[in-house]
Amino acid sequence: MTPHSLDPRAPWVVSTHDLGRRPGTMRRMHLTLPAPADIGVDMIGVPRGADVELDIRLEAVMEGVLVTGTAQTPLRGECARCLEEITSETEVSFQELFFYSAEDAAEDDSLLDGELLDLEPAFRDAVVLTLPLSPVCSDDCSGLCSECGIRLADAEPGHGHEVIDARWAKLQGLVPEHNNDQES
Repeated sequence: MTPHSLDPRAPWVVSTHDLGRRPGTMRRMHLTLPAPADIGVDMIGVPRGADVELDIRLEAVMEGVLVTGTAQTPLRGECARCLEEITSETEVSFQELFFYSAEDAAEDDSLLDGELLDLEPAFRDAVVLTLPLSPVCSDDCSGLCSECGIRLADAEPGHGHEVIDARWAKLQGLVPEHNNDQES
């Protein structure tokens, strides 16, 4: 018998003991678990320790235990256009077959560790695949001014800067400003 590598007290580790290895037996679970670290992409992700609501179904099948579920989790990040903080929620679905033995499984398949399974990798994959690579605070976010960096949503209407072509910049001081009140 091989020693178990999963800690049965870890929050994302679930015991399948009551299913036995009897195909057709099923158990539903509702869990609230703390979000693991580093679930996200560059601009948005799940805050570490945030409450993740899981509704899962564990079902014994011939090859192992099939886990089907949904997870609701908060998201936190920043807008890719204006860099304002974004908070929202997402709901993801996932399904994973945890095989009883390595002989039945392919290289990337999940295995049961005795009677234990770890839900974290399935949750992590499901969430990361749904995250936007460039999240925005709103569809019509104008972003930042390329000249001064002010958030355009906070700027006065018509915000702009006089842009002088660098090729003509040295000539600007050679001709005195023309005053419209005087005739030459």
